[in-house]
Amino acid sequence: MINVVKNIGKFIQMLWIVFSKPEKWGVFRKRLFDEIQIIGINSLPIVALMSTFMGGVIALQTASNMDSPLLPEYTIGYITRSSTILEFSPTIISLILAGKVGSNIASEIGTMKTTEQIDALEIMGVNSLSYLVLPKILGAVLFFPILIIFSMGLSLVGGWLSLIMSGLGSTETYLLGLRSFFELSNIFYALGKTVVFAFLIVSIASFYGFYTKGGALDVGKSATRAVVSSSIAILIANFLLTQMLLL
Repeated sequence: MINVVKNIGKFIQMLWIVFSKPEKWGVFRKRLFDEIQIIGINSLPIVALMSTFMGGVIALQTASNMDSPLLPEYTIGYITRSSTILEFSPTIISLILAGKVGSNIASEIGTMKTTEQIDALEIMGVNSLSYLVLPKILGAVLFFPILIIFSMGLSLVGGWLSLIMSGLGSTETYLLGLRSFFELSNIFYALGKTVVFAFLIVSIASFYGFYTKGGALDVGKSATRAVVSSSIAILIANFLLTQMLLL
């Protein structure tokens, strides 16, 4: 318990330093675009693959469990849309990105720490936390919502393809379900959660990477701790945000 409190204190202290004003805006801007490429654009293939199959599975499971004749056929599209927007795209995709992005960030910064590259930056008078971590956090916060919108669209397309290929539904009824009882606020709710998840993933991974001590083995341990901790933080934040925003 004492270690947890100490880590929270160090984490808050780290964030205070991270969000200080960048010393050179030109360097910061270049690093920001680099991080958007690494964190966001490079994650598009796995997000596309997971989202398409995820939407297909939701639609198939819904269609195969519609035993009651009282349920209209457009329920398949309605449930697929609601499940995808409210929970699966923002939360499940964020958990997947916690594994991909979080481990990558913790390993990168941890390696720089153990090889004394960070010490060299500080000797040169560079604010190492702001230089390394701030572009990553802003890049994730800016691009993760785009990834989730992309995920939502592909999930709905995957649900449609699975229904057509299996013969369990038609295009007209599926589209009717997608449009039925649609609330734009659900999109903003999902994107709001995504911004929080993006911040948690990158900041927690950066924390474990920056405070890595030892050698290559310890870098691997830091990456593992970063993924586990950020995944737990996402689940807790998801529960709290759902209570605050939807109930």
